[in-house]
Amino acid sequence: MIEDTALDATLNESAARFITYLQDVRRLSPHTTSNYKRDLLSLQRYCETHNKDAMEELVEADIRAWASQLHRRGLAGGSIQRSLSATRSYFNFLGRENGVLRNPATSVQAPRKPRKLPKTLDADQVDKYLVFESETAVACRDSAMAELFYSSGLRLAELAAVNVNDIDPQSKLLTVTGKGRKTRTVPVGSTALQTIARWLELRPLDPAETADPGALFTSNRGRRISVRNIQARLKLQGRKSGMHQDIHPHMLRHSFASHMLESSGDLRAVQELLGHANISTTQIYTHLDFQHLAKVYDASHPRAKRRKDS
Repeated sequence: MIEDTALDATLNESAARFITYLQDVRRLSPHTTSNYKRDLLSLQRYCETHNKDAMEELVEADIRAWASQLHRRGLAGGSIQRSLSATRSYFNFLGRENGVLRNPATSVQAPRKPRKLPKTLDADQVDKYLVFESETAVACRDSAMAELFYSSGLRLAELAAVNVNDIDPQSKLLTVTGKGRKTRTVPVGSTALQTIARWLELRPLDPAETADPGALFTSNRGRRISVRNIQARLKLQGRKSGMHQDIHPHMLRHSFASHMLESSGDLRAVQELLGHANISTTQIYTHLDFQHLAKVYDASHPRAKRRKDS
């Protein structure tokens, strides 16, 4: 059972000020602020059930007990770490606001979870997947979305938010807004540009026909296409192309990163292209590359092969 805290509950005064600070000063996305609120509501509920008058009175032992409670309820290690990060930020906010230097969450760590390697497609599988047989408007749009995912390594939300004017066909560059509202410029391949151009020829241009004239990718109703619709369309294309696994947007992003790193060996460049704040996040793709090298070694090196019993 995982933590189930209603978002319509009321935070205490200091926590509510903290959420307002995140929205108005740090200008975090609604999704991120709702996660912060959910985490603080969970901590507030812990206080209420353990006879604590306010979160400001919590000590390190309380934070550890709360994290252990989340773990027993089945919350994943990554989610607990996010809750602890939100708690540290909250107490840092209190320190700046009230001059209180104590942060009880500073040294508390979530249980470590085994790091799963991202699923990727090899180059042949990508080629097979990106064959769209139909020339309808919907097929051209789906082809353009898939090509752009693999061409530029975009996140799902980034692709959904792309506007027509974000792409410069002359320089073959795209400006995207990623996590933390940080912008970056990424290259767009010629094939992706061609499929986007075909889609734009069929995309409704009359403002009366579309609810969001700036959006690059729109639904049949003329609205900016939703992330769920994108996921469903890519999954459907995977089945049509005969893939033996469900295809999702991040699989194309992971494949982009893996293939770029395998070809270039430039980890810093891949980090910039993906928009990772920390290079440690990008380093997971070195493990994928090592797995490939290990398979080649095991299949090729004379001393790596197991000898048959005589």
